[in-house]
Amino acid sequence: MGNIRIAVVGIGNCASSLLQGIEYYKDKQEEEQIGLLHWDIGGYKPFAIEVVAAFDIDKRKVGKEVNEAIFERPNCTTVFCGNMPKTGVTVSMGKILDGLSEHMREYEEDYIFLASDVPESSAEEVMRILKESGAEIMVNYLPVGSEEATRFYAQCALDAGVAFVNNIPVFIASTPAWASKFEEKGIPIIGDDIKAQLGATITHRTLTDLFKKRGVKLERTYQLNTGGNTDFLNMLNRNRLKSKKESKTEAVQAVAATRLDKRDIHIGPSDYVPWQNDQKVCFVRMEGKLFGDIPMNLELRLSVEDSPNSAGVAIDSIRCCKIALERGIGGILQSPSAYFCKHPPRQFPDDEAYRMTEEFIEGKRKN
Repeated sequence: MGNIRIAVVGIGNCASSLLQGIEYYKDKQEEEQIGLLHWDIGGYKPFAIEVVAAFDIDKRKVGKEVNEAIFERPNCTTVFCGNMPKTGVTVSMGKILDGLSEHMREYEEDYIFLASDVPESSAEEVMRILKESGAEIMVNYLPVGSEEATRFYAQCALDAGVAFVNNIPVFIASTPAWASKFEEKGIPIIGDDIKAQLGATITHRTLTDLFKKRGVKLERTYQLNTGGNTDFLNMLNRNRLKSKKESKTEAVQAVAATRLDKRDIHIGPSDYVPWQNDQKVCFVRMEGKLFGDIPMNLELRLSVEDSPNSAGVAIDSIRCCKIALERGIGGILQSPSAYFCKHPPRQFPDDEAYRMTEEFIEGKRKN
């Protein structure tokens, strides 16, 4: 069947886990695989994905072979597949725009070395690379808050006729004007903001749904997160967090029996703890009333390696995009977006979104 040819924007921890995972599962059989949502989607196994183009702005990565660049600082995620083969794909200089928060320059020695001696890529250059590489799908891993940069790459994908998987909380699929552009061109898009395999949001949603189904009135809740990767450092700039907080908050509100007043729900990144590296720690508290108006509360601590936690979901998103391309389906892929993303165009309970996605994969549902 051939491989699924992808272009990756942002060669950070998430891209590192994705690329390592593609290689890691090559030695596995279906009966021994661990940690995947699906082994086969439309005839494509997890390793049937090939990176043919890559973009970044850090001089430690730009110009390097992509499978070497994923291990460069400031990447700090767990290396679970260190023996990566050469791909022949070099990381190209991208477009900076707002992809770099100003406060990150204070940490230049450890975290960011701008490739200032290499010209930024224009839209024409990005499209040339996409077309010459034969990329079918663009995977967006830019930092949170990269509004202009995400729109730049989304437009490049549209102009090059490349499908788009938007893994960050910049609203493209869930913005009608952008959704219409992909619909009009017949190009598939999945978004927005990837929902980890077993992360803070999916756990919080599941518990909120459980409260509803068991007749417990949810009155107040918070979700606090700490981490030590570049993503958490980037999010110290609270001006970049508006869409992130909206995405995570709406993901929980959407499954509550009754929407909470904004004073009674607080969800969002909380602090950067350098020594945690890519380990994310989440604290959830939920307060409610049981039978007879009797108070109860629940507290949960979840610790996960942040980037691998999203990689398996990304592999499924990419394969769903590919089968949409093969079936001639364009525009928003509603079912995969609802199941794989925190801020899809339409929210569905996770069990319903799961069923819809299974039907989409089987060809029983258009999108």
